[in-house]
Amino acid sequence: MRFHALFLLLLLCCVYLAAAQVSYDDCCLKYVRKMSRGAQKHAVSYKVQKADGSCNIAALIFIMKRGRMICANPSDSWALRLVESIDAKKAKQNPKYYKKPRPLQRKG
Repeated sequence: MRFHALFLLLLLCCVYLAAAQVSYDDCCLKYVRKMSRGAQKHAVSYKVQKADGSCNIAALIFIMKRGRMICANPSDSWALRLVESIDAKKAKQNPKYYKKPRPLQRKG
C-alpha cells in the first residue's frame, strides 16, 4: 500500500512540474544590431513583444516574406523607421482603413 501511495505522489509531482514549465518558443532572447536595406525590403509585418513574466526583453519582431522572424531593439532608429515603412505600405494597400493625418495649422 505504501508503494502505491508513494508512486502516485511521485507521478503527481512529475505532472505538476511538467505543467508548470513556461515555453519560451515565441520570445526573443537577443536582438540583431542592424539589418541591411535589402533584408528590410522583405519585412511584411511586425509584432511588439513586451517584457513581462514570460519574456525577458521588450522587442520588435519583424516577420519576413518566407515566415522568418527577426528580433530588434525597439529603441533603435532603424527599427522604428522600418515599422513606419511597414505601416505606410499597409495603409497604401488598405486605404479604406487608413486615417489621413490632419493638415498642420499655420499660426499667423
